[in-house]
Amino acid sequence: MDALLKHEVFPPLDDAPLWLLFSILGGLLLLSGFFSGSETAMMSLNRYRLKHLRKRYSGARKAYRLLKRPDRLIGIILIGNNMVNILASAIATVIALRLYGDAGIAIATILLTLAVLIFSEVTPKTLAALHPEGIAFSTSHILKPLLFVFYPMVWLVNHMSNGLLRLFGVNTNRAIDVSLSKEEIRTVVDVSSQNIPEHQDMLINVLDLETVTVNDIMVPRNDIVGLNLEDDIDTLLSTIINCGYTRLPVYNGDISRVEGFLHMKNVARLLRSGGEGLTKESIKRFSREPYFVPENTPLNKQLLNFQQVRRRIGLVVDEYGEIEGLVTMEDILEEIVGDFTTNRAEDEQEDIVALDKTMYDIEGSATIRDINKANLWDLPTDGPKTINGLILEQLESIPDGNVSFTIGRYRFETLELSDKMVAKVRVKRMLTGAHRSSADEEDEEED
Repeated sequence: MDALLKHEVFPPLDDAPLWLLFSILGGLLLLSGFFSGSETAMMSLNRYRLKHLRKRYSGARKAYRLLKRPDRLIGIILIGNNMVNILASAIATVIALRLYGDAGIAIATILLTLAVLIFSEVTPKTLAALHPEGIAFSTSHILKPLLFVFYPMVWLVNHMSNGLLRLFGVNTNRAIDVSLSKEEIRTVVDVSSQNIPEHQDMLINVLDLETVTVNDIMVPRNDIVGLNLEDDIDTLLSTIINCGYTRLPVYNGDISRVEGFLHMKNVARLLRSGGEGLTKESIKRFSREPYFVPENTPLNKQLLNFQQVRRRIGLVVDEYGEIEGLVTMEDILEEIVGDFTTNRAEDEQEDIVALDKTMYDIEGSATIRDINKANLWDLPTDGPKTINGLILEQLESIPDGNVSFTIGRYRFETLELSDKMVAKVRVKRMLTGAHRSSADEEDEEED
């Protein structure tokens, strides 16, 4: 058996010295490690980062072209790896037979398996997983010409493999979707927070725009500051001077009978002119026609709508055409970059007054979204938009006197009531029992 293996199966290796055989075996193990590491490095590359790096490095360009046809890339790597491993197995068998006779086959199998695992699989693949770009860019200079040389064999192997997959109903021509979903992009932004500390929140807010509608951020109808043409001219002038806004809605008696929007630059022009000056007729004449916004329009869509119609302010209407509130482009931008209007920040501070870390006095007109954002709470936002609306929905009536009740893990106590609404309420976040949260535990750890 020994002679048969030596002289008939491996005749060229019969008289080769052992040091040469060991050298060849070591070289084959290194080649096997090269192919194994190349495969792991190529498959570990970040495709989006690779698109950026290919503009700077030739290795990145070659790696990108190789990954455009992963079937060919895997084909040349596996062909090379299997050829090398099979040849290494043959060399190891010859060495074992010459050293130990027939018993050497079992010894060669065990030792070669360990050597392949350590030097050709685990070590190079671990290194490639830790440094995929450096290894992939370097090996791509070798894999590219190898693919050209062995292309007929790669084509044959891939053709037969794809044919076998089609027999089992696998569509080998289906394009792989590598695009990221919104949640995946959010994860990328979170992971990259150290690289973009100043822009992380803005990017997250941009992703959230489509989940927020204009009626979530609008100025409620009752809070709209405008020019009522039924008032005298002195009252109108006082409103213009003291309002602090650049655009005001103009209406007759009620906001539902809106005439348009007056820009303050037109008022300045009227006051400086030596003609009729500021009159109700001039206010109407210099007002721009009103622009209406459906209440359920997502903010990302409305931002584009403002851009298309070249407007910065609009009146929010419900399905019956009734005016519900007012929204501006600045309101949408604040959802992205945060508050930058001084007056509004002061108003929010007045609406939400902290008594301690878990208890707040809140105005009934305060929006639930603002409360959740300011206090990191999770009051329900899928129903009423204000804290007053949430309370009335819970009680199903306007209470005759102050009452206390619980919604989820929040304890409510009304403080001020009117005939139409709950004017002020005290809310306490409970920290015990089933209502405990990770945020609550963090607060206690800080204490």
